[in-house]
Amino acid sequence: MSFVIRRAVSTLVPPKVASPEGLGAAKDAVRMARIAKFYEQLPKGPAPAIQPSGLLGRYQARYMGKNSSAAPVWHAIFGIMALGYSMEYYFHLRHHKNNAH
Repeated sequence: MSFVIRRAVSTLVPPKVASPEGLGAAKDAVRMARIAKFYEQLPKGPAPAIQPSGLLGRYQARYMGKNSSAAPVWHAIFGIMALGYSMEYYFHLRHHKNNAH
């Protein structure tokens, strides 16, 4: 068996399990008991759903969440059109300030 294959096989087994003293009783049983007690006190089951907050959070929950739709695309199109129209209207009126007959 080559050195590379032996090295690859030896890394599959963790060192504490591979050593004979690692198979005996745990030296830090009190620590493990505290860890087990900590994990017993954790809440069980799925986490509660997070309620969206803020304008962007509510918008994402409504249009981009479980019931996603094409509404954000339409909102972007109409928003750009409204912004463009308002800019064209404003800049057009700047040229006609002093020409009121």
